Amino acid sequence: MSHGQHYSERFCHQRLPEKPVGMESQHKHLLELLRRTAVHGESNSVLIVGPRGSGKTMLLNCVLRELLEVKDVNKNVLPVHLNGLLQTDDRIALKEITRQLNLENVVGDKVFGSFAENLAFLLEALKKGDRSSSRPVLFILDEFDLFAHHKNQTLLYNLLDVSQSAQAPVAVIGLTCRLDVLELLEKRVKSRFSHRQIHLLSSLSFIQYLDNVRSQLSLPQDFPDTKFYDEWNDSIKVRHFSSYPQLVDVLQRHYNSSKDFRSLHLLLMLALSRVSASKPAIKPTDLLEASRVCMVDSKANILHGLSILELCLIIAMKHLNDIYEGEPFNFQMVHNEFKKFLQRKSHSIHNFDKPVVMKAFEHLQQLELIKSMDSSTAKIQKEYQLMKLLLDHSQIMEALQKYPQCPTDVKQWAMSAFG
Repeated sequence: MSHGQHYSERFCHQRLPEKPVGMESQHKHLLELLRRTAVHGESNSVLIVGPRGSGKTMLLNCVLRELLEVKDVNKNVLPVHLNGLLQTDDRIALKEITRQLNLENVVGDKVFGSFAENLAFLLEALKKGDRSSSRPVLFILDEFDLFAHHKNQTLLYNLLDVSQSAQAPVAVIGLTCRLDVLELLEKRVKSRFSHRQIHLLSSLSFIQYLDNVRSQLSLPQDFPDTKFYDEWNDSIKVRHFSSYPQLVDVLQRHYNSSKDFRSLHLLLMLALSRVSASKPAIKPTDLLEASRVCMVDSKANILHGLSILELCLIIAMKHLNDIYEGEPFNFQMVHNEFKKFLQRKSHSIHNFDKPVVMKAFEHLQQLELIKSMDSSTAKIQKEYQLMKLLLDHSQIMEALQKYPQCPTDVKQWAMSAFG
């Protein structure tokens, strides 16, 4: 395998490390829980909670891999993977459970009165030959919080009910980003839940993060070209990085914003795309350039495509933010600020009718550059609904520099202290 193929598999296919780092106790806890279901037929329910990219899926996959290496477990246990983004209601989820358990033929044209009857039939059908008990099933519910939005939470209620009543050995494993997930559960569902939660909050230090950068860029020991292997791995030693303060600053910024492998893989893939046959080593400048691309500000980029009227409204809001120290504003205030500019300073922009200005204002809201602060907007006239600007001073000023043919008086207005 060439080093190009090796990295494309690692970064493009998001190949995660075999073992999650710094989660030894969570790993041990989850493995023990699932072993009790898979080996001893004891039902359990557990939630794995943590922000996106914290390693929830990586931890679970690692535990499942170890579990399925046990001979008897491998033959008996049945993992069923559901995702709240895909199985958007119970009917779709039930079809998917039936498909993954290979029971479509067994179910055939049977009609069931309720979800509970259908589930009970599926678990009964898993009894093998002379076995009196059903085969253990691991229900893995990704985006677990989305299942709480299903009608009456029937799916969750029945899965947890089975795990409570020992009809069959099942483990219900939920993965979620919502720290308040238990608040979403109805009382009858909550009472059937073991309330077991495994929290993943990254404790990775910056030194460990740098070590991850290095290990992800390293070539494996079985790489065929030993000379290239030695030169390449030597060029990415941490000491080379740390003698380049600008690079350390950039990596520190990435570490502060997200420590997960997905964003690290994106950064490293962009850096590696600058390596070529004529330039076969990775240089600190490659990582700096990759970081610049990663950190492109999508909100600031939207500003380059705004009409000049919309840009003027953003500047008016910036001045209101300066004057009132970030307090919310409404359309009327923005319109007044804009009119003052037209009367006092503008030579390049003609007057717009108020409905046209309102349309531009609403477009900024659709683009999510401003957002409404009122939860119930029904009673308040559109002109007086309170709004907040979702851009900061530096994003606006940077966008003005790049804005195509921005009139000078508009730029001067943006730079003036108070409108």
